[in-house]
Amino acid sequence: MRVSDILKVKGNTLFTVTPDTPLNDAVNAMAEHDIGSLVVMEYGDLVGMLTFREIILTLSRNGGSVGTTTIRKIMDDHPVTCTPETDVNEVRRMMLEHHVRYLPVMDSRALMGVISFYDVAKAVVEEQGFENRMLKAYIRDWPEEREQAQ
Repeated sequence: MRVSDILKVKGNTLFTVTPDTPLNDAVNAMAEHDIGSLVVMEYGDLVGMLTFREIILTLSRNGGSVGTTTIRKIMDDHPVTCTPETDVNEVRRMMLEHHVRYLPVMDSRALMGVISFYDVAKAVVEEQGFENRMLKAYIRDWPEEREQAQ
């Protein structure tokens, strides 16, 4: 299974912000849309990711307030990315190795979507469930052996 398979099921809704967006606006957008990350774009290019991790660190440093800071000051400005052709097992390894829960999917310089740890886990479980059902159907339909004529 590849990342493109996950994106087909997930859909193509993307939420992006610019680096100069106030952090408070980003937090409100994430809460409104029930999402854990925003892609940070500038002049059509991916320049960073904002996730709940960066927000929590900011809240911790500022005594529970996001203050008046912009996304540029706290975003991950070197996000790990993958392509639509990346194998899901490679994505799982990347997420674990880099301790990230969200990966922008890039096709050359074009942003194709974002996949989350949840998206990957759901796709793997569904694929395993399908394989399990197919194996059970195969076993159930196993042809009976004929007695050999003597």
